[in-house]
Amino acid sequence: MNTQKGFNKDRQVALMEVAKELGIVFNNWNLLDQALTHTSFANEAKKSHILHNERLEFLGDAVLELVISTYLFQHFTNLPEGELTKARASIVCEGTLAKRAAVLNVGSYLLFGKGELATGGRARASILADAFESIIGAIYLDHGIDHATNFILNQLKGDLLSIKNGNYIQDYKTLLQEVVQRNSDNKISYEIISESGPDHNKIFHIAVTINHEQFGSGMGKSKKEAEQNSAKEALIKLNKLSD
Repeated sequence: MNTQKGFNKDRQVALMEVAKELGIVFNNWNLLDQALTHTSFANEAKKSHILHNERLEFLGDAVLELVISTYLFQHFTNLPEGELTKARASIVCEGTLAKRAAVLNVGSYLLFGKGELATGGRARASILADAFESIIGAIYLDHGIDHATNFILNQLKGDLLSIKNGNYIQDYKTLLQEVVQRNSDNKISYEIISESGPDHNKIFHIAVTINHEQFGSGMGKSKKEAEQNSAKEALIKLNKLSD
């Protein structure tokens, strides 16, 4: 293992294990280490030079969107722009990426601060999805766009197949916005009705209103998920979606 900074034996073993899961041999192992370092670890560490994965996440997000957009454009020539946008949203959403990260056991290799670790950071969907994007960023910097593309398409091939079969999840919020704002006077808002559960495992109940009238409500483990479910209910009420 060639590195620019020293790793202890346990970290070396961990990085090699996760690289094996990913099917990638890194030239610069520091990139993989950074991708698997949460901000909480860097913030709590005494050494100020420790790099966390937020910048790699930013880059990986852009690479992921480009790769998926290109694939959809080339393989689904019959889909209009609006449907391509919804299809892409279903692929690059937090839930999909977190699921792939969990399959790769990414959470086990992440470095956390004590506080984040104690509140269930290893299993949190948002953290796993961010780490997955960070890994993409690391692969892109280490091996280039071709390797990053192969990794992304291989990891998400099952989700891409769902697009081919027409069974992908709709971006209900975007669809509702398109339906409602055909009349520019209409205004949509999402309001939290209630929150329950501990901080690391909250359940959100959110209502969607159109011109101050409630049209739907939904629950989820994140605000985004609850908003999507409330938007879906509103679309059903508006007869724009079947139950």
